[in-house]
Amino acid sequence: MAAQNHSVVSEFIVLGFSTFPQQLLPAIFLLILFMYLFTLLGNLLIMGTVWSERSLHTPMYLFLCALSVSEILYTFAVIPRMLADLLSTDHSISSVACAGQMFFSFTFGFTHSFLLTVMGYDRYVAICHPLRYSVLMSPRGCACLVAWSWAGGSVIGMTLTLLVFHLTFCGSNVIHHIGCHVLSVLKLACGKETSSVTLGVILVCVTALLGCLCLIILSYAFIVAAILQIPSAEGRHKTFSTCVSHLTVVVVHYGFASIIYLKPKGTHAVDIDTLMGTTYTLFTPFLSPIIFSLRNKELKNAIKKSFHGKFCSLSS
Repeated sequence: MAAQNHSVVSEFIVLGFSTFPQQLLPAIFLLILFMYLFTLLGNLLIMGTVWSERSLHTPMYLFLCALSVSEILYTFAVIPRMLADLLSTDHSISSVACAGQMFFSFTFGFTHSFLLTVMGYDRYVAICHPLRYSVLMSPRGCACLVAWSWAGGSVIGMTLTLLVFHLTFCGSNVIHHIGCHVLSVLKLACGKETSSVTLGVILVCVTALLGCLCLIILSYAFIVAAILQIPSAEGRHKTFSTCVSHLTVVVVHYGFASIIYLKPKGTHAVDIDTLMGTTYTLFTPFLSPIIFSLRNKELKNAIKKSFHGKFCSLSS
């Protein structure tokens, strides 16, 4: 009954970069637009190369393509709206659109973590059980792993979004973030259930992400143990080189994610939230195709071969 004394919120105001000096906004817009386009082109290049080169039709590159798709969709769910807010004076977003953005962010974010875990399992099987690799990583098995990753991300995304928007929002409707970030939205909710929902959302996110990280660490513990048993230094280096790109992306992914939760608190907390949110949303997908293209020798050579073939065909 007390909630009826408040006006129910039907739309939100995304504060985003509006607290930054106006003269900086055009430069921020161009920087974000460049990084967004580079992310799209980089992931599309990886997908096109894997599709065209038959030598790359292996489980590892199937998972890499699925990862590229999840990154494209994740950035598409957040960054176009961010760019529009930088150019517009109207920063309002309806509650339905906000729920949709949160759902897709959760879905593709968790799918990304699940796929990184699957890729770690793929490297574990390839190095620790090479004779059983074709059986354990059969085309059907790989497709199931990808499907389960997408399904898991979708279920978690739908569950958490329904939990959050099941609450009543009243009073302030200003989101102090670059988008409909779950914790920023939960601060605007009112009612007795808010604290329990907030705790539940945090527990689900932390459990899922730390669970994925623990499985990846476990995979690499077995991988390192197997590599150390290889007698030659050249063999150890060659074997470990197949894991470098994946391991680097994992470090970047979880490193930027940890920055958000370890951010300093102070008088400029809103600006810090904006910068940290942008860092995780923008830099992780931006760096991923660069890392895989430069650190994966087989993919790098395939990209060069593809470019060289197309250049020669155009010149002739």
